[in-house]
Amino acid sequence: MLIGSLTFIQSELTSRPSSNFLEKNLSPCHPHCVTRQFAVFSPSHLTAVAVGFFVMSVLIVSARRSPEVAKPIARAVLAFFCLTAYGYSQFAWSTCPHPVDLDNSLPFHLCDITAFLAGYALLSRRSWAQELTYYWGLAATLQALITPALMYDFPHLTFFTFFLHHFAIVGSSLFIPLCDGWKPAQPWWKGPRRAFVCVNLYLLVAGILNATLGTNFGFVAHPPENPSLIDHLGPWPVYLIWFEVIGWILFTLLTLPWLRKNPTIGGIAS
Repeated sequence: MLIGSLTFIQSELTSRPSSNFLEKNLSPCHPHCVTRQFAVFSPSHLTAVAVGFFVMSVLIVSARRSPEVAKPIARAVLAFFCLTAYGYSQFAWSTCPHPVDLDNSLPFHLCDITAFLAGYALLSRRSWAQELTYYWGLAATLQALITPALMYDFPHLTFFTFFLHHFAIVGSSLFIPLCDGWKPAQPWWKGPRRAFVCVNLYLLVAGILNATLGTNFGFVAHPPENPSLIDHLGPWPVYLIWFEVIGWILFTLLTLPWLRKNPTIGGIAS
């Protein structure tokens, strides 16, 4: 049903003119704003990932070793950078005078929503928010760090804000189980099922927004212009079906650390 709905929505987009990625996003800009186009697995990409994981590890390890002092500080830092992600991302885009498209102006990508959700989960400790942050943050946002949908390379401000935004989410997704002691609900399949249903609701809403605004939230309308993992999942709408399959597999795999062998029945239980 979801794929059928998205197929109908995509048909509404076929008449919309498309523009070249470089022409739209690397058009003449202020001299201090123009930088190299971002390349996946470039030295700047790998350096940013290494630094991000190092800082994230320091925060989490410190929080576990010092629950009274370091843990509240780590929680505050992660929550701050999650809840302000939209603000500092927009500031970064404002440093270029060329028009910024709606995809980068409105906070409706999955990682935008997950950032707000992660900040709320850290401060409120509501189980439903922790659950969605954990599954969405590690299944989706972590992949965004592997093949970032990023236009400008170091030292453009959007380069810094992209990695800050996404590492804040991933750090929060790990902080919640490792420092706050959150665990998936029982039976074990309830958490993945809820995360799967909610992400499909997001994709449906994203498809409606895309048809209305001509955007590409959730990459539902078409793959990102820059190279990504989606390029290996086939053309539209085939890759949307793979979204479903891979999403369920990842949500299930993320639950495995909490599965234990039940000696009574000899099976796997929560």
